[in-house]
Amino acid sequence: MLFDLRGRGRRRTVQVIYLGLAVIFLLGFVGFGVGVGGGGGGLINALTENNGGGSASFASKVAKAQKVANREPGNPKAWVALTEAQLHQASEETYFSAATNQYTSKGKQLLAQISHSWSRYLAVEPQHPSSTLALRMLGVYGEEGLNQAAAEVAALQIVIAAKPPSEGLYASLAQYAYKAHDVGQGDLASEKAVALAPASQRKSVKGYLAALKQNPNASASAASTAVPSGTYTTTVGGKKTVLKSSGKGTLTEAPAKSTSTSSSAAKK
Repeated sequence: MLFDLRGRGRRRTVQVIYLGLAVIFLLGFVGFGVGVGGGGGGLINALTENNGGGSASFASKVAKAQKVANREPGNPKAWVALTEAQLHQASEETYFSAATNQYTSKGKQLLAQISHSWSRYLAVEPQHPSSTLALRMLGVYGEEGLNQAAAEVAALQIVIAAKPPSEGLYASLAQYAYKAHDVGQGDLASEKAVALAPASQRKSVKGYLAALKQNPNASASAASTAVPSGTYTTTVGGKKTVLKSSGKGTLTEAPAKSTSTSSSAAKK
């Protein structure tokens, strides 16, 4: 994904761009922090719920949960416990480098194991899977995780089904559906995202998603050229944030006091 679920703060311009542009319609989605190592600026600790504990304790919990899952393969709770334990373990330095804000090679291997545990869980609980756990899996399947768009789409569908309609969730679904080459679903999700977006932001959201449809793998900065110049106000992590678009592919953070919306941004 384009934002860091670990909530370590936006570290690169591309994060500011996405957390500006995407947050305009992804805020409802990222109240959990999507993350993914290299891209900063996450909104919630979606991959790890830092409850404390050292490496030894995490490894012990994973080992214990694995034994239970092996012993009771048909028990959904056993796979949930294993997946959650592995998600916690993924926050350790062995698997995630704070210096580079990236997953290590061992980290990528652990993400693959988490994906396997999640798949086993879905196999035994296909009707009512946990939307909370699905939300955390978004960080596993995002660009800087395993980068598996189709799996991200599947997880997003679980989250969307359990939450009130959100332009952020549908915009994210559209983004990953296009990356997974599912244009039909991407178009439906885009229409829903635009309809749910605030009236003053619909043109921006529509332009951004249209750019992603044309080039699903485009960078956030490239897609942001579709955003009209102006000033946009959004909220990130409960804090009001004002972003300014030059209309030339750049979106930067402005002082919090600048809360007015330009005429170009207000027009539909």
